[in-house]
Order: sequence, then structure tokens, then C-alpha cells
Amino acid sequence: MAPAEGDDSQARQDLESVRAQLDRMLASPEFLAPERGRHFLQYIVEETLEGRGEQLKAFTIAQAVFGRDDSFDAQNDPVVRIEAGRIRRALERYYLICGSGDPIRITIPKGGYIPHFSSDEGSSNTGEAAAAPNRQTKPHQPVHERGQPERAIRFRDLLLPVGIPAVFGAMAIALIRPLESYLSPPEASPAPAASASKSKARIVVEPLAALGGNTRGADFAKGLADQLIAKLMNVDSLVVLAPGRSGMETTGSLFNLQGSALVEGTVLHLHVRLINGADGVVVWANQYDRELRDQTILDVEDEIAAQITMEISSSPKLSGAGPAP
Repeated sequence: MAPAEGDDSQARQDLESVRAQLDRMLASPEFLAPERGRHFLQYIVEETLEGRGEQLKAFTIAQAVFGRDDSFDAQNDPVVRIEAGRIRRALERYYLICGSGDPIRITIPKGGYIPHFSSDEGSSNTGEAAAAPNRQTKPHQPVHERGQPERAIRFRDLLLPVGIPAVFGAMAIALIRPLESYLSPPEASPAPAASASKSKARIVVEPLAALGGNTRGADFAKGLADQLIAKLMNVDSLVVLAPGRSGMETTGSLFNLQGSALVEGTVLHLHVRLINGADGVVVWANQYDRELRDQTILDVEDEIAAQITMEISSSPKLSGAGPAP
């Protein structure tokens, strides 16, 4: 009975740890998600913890979270898919900026809506538990069964013939090594790993300004900033920094990605610029205008973020900028 009670107690602790992590994220100002997105995340996490994860389909989520009726069709109404993509980006941004040290990581793998919970502590605890029985059995083993006195005698008998050659060998090595190092040319020491990052340009993706004072423009600005962070991180020649961390970096080129978004009716106006942090010079800028009538905000964010990433990563001005002061 005791092991079963211990397993139940551990399971309850795991559930409470996930719920505590969810509350920690929802209370953080760095978790950028609208109210219905937060309700979406709470719903799928609680359903999974209650053992109903297999029921998390687009139809059930649309009814429980977004108030859709029985006529809901996921093919014609992609509200669940869009919100899931937005929450995935919000989770990536949260763990990138301030949640890297959190004990639990919550993700939503693509292709479904069942959240995944992972922790670095699980593997270490498992290893300690597997090693514990071995440590406990050794003190109870009788001395005569282990045969330690016999082995001690044999080692003592072999100590003299083995130890004397070993001493002479060590003396020979001590004499030869200095001569070898004197005659041989010095080997080039490998460059430290940190030097590789010095050649990479550092980019701070600042929050985009939402003009016009409407909710749709603010949501687009937040979503595009998250998409830019996620896509720029995949560029090998760039290092993406969290907003507010640029002053801590002293090596490599530093750039600030800024911009503003305005949504007027069904038309989007976006201005983006890349500024050299060393002298304030604008090294790249572009304007994007999109018609939102026939496509979703999520698709527009993804398309524009991919285009901006391609243009910035291929710009020759990134490699020629000086280091940040």
C-alpha cells in the first residue's frame, strides 16, 4: 500500500507543478496573448491534466472556448488553428525572454492541441533512484563474501615488481617531456568558442508600435514581433536578444529592429527599419501594405515575417557594421 500512496502523492505534486507554471505564465507581462488566447491555454491544460487530452479536437475547443454551435466547421472557420498558432508563438517568446529558468516547460506540438509538459528534473531524479538500490546493498554484503582480504594480499604482493618500473617510467617521462616541448614547435591553441559568436550580428526585436488605437492593430503588432523573433532565431549568422538586454552585450555588431503598424479597415500599413546600435544609422528599411480581406492575420504575420527575415539576413550591411559601444 505504501508505494501506491507514494505514487499518488507524486502525481498530485506533478499536477500542481503544471498548474503553478500556468499561473506563473499568465501573470507574467511577457506572456503576450489576448484574453481568449489565455482562456484557450487554460482550457487545454486543464483538460489534459484531467485525463481528457484525447478529446481536444477543433470542434470541442471551438464550442468550449469560442462559443461556436454544432454547425461549426473547422475547414471554413479556422479560429482554433489561428489561436493555437498565436499561443505557440506566445509560449516561445515567454520562454525565450524570461522563462528559461522555469521548472516546467509547456508547449503545444504542431499537428494537434494537446499540450506537452517537460521538466529537466525528471531525468536526474530517475538516475538517482536507479542508483540508490546499488548504494544500499553494498554495506550489507559480508566481508568474507566479497573476498577483500585475498585481493589485498595479491595487490601487496604485486606492488613491488609493478611499482618500481612505474617509478622509473614516470621519471623518464618527466625528463623527456620538457625536451620534446622545447624541440617541437608550439601548437596553435584552438580558438575559444566565444570567438565564433563575435562574428555574428546581434539583433534586438523591439515591440512594434500600434498606430490608430484599435485592438486589431495592437494584436497584429504583437503577433508580428513574435514571428520575427522565432524566424530570426533560425538564421545562423544572427543572435536574437530579448528587448532591454542590448546594453549587456559588449561584443559583436548590434542592431535594433523597430517598426509601426496601422490597420485601417481591411488594409494594413507596416513600416520596419533596422538601426545600427553603434551610430544610430538606418541600414535597412521597408514598407509593407497588405489587403486583409481575403486572408487571416496569422497568415499575413507569417508571410511578412518570413520576407523581413530573408531581406535582413541577406543584407551586406550587417557584416560591415561596427561593434556596439
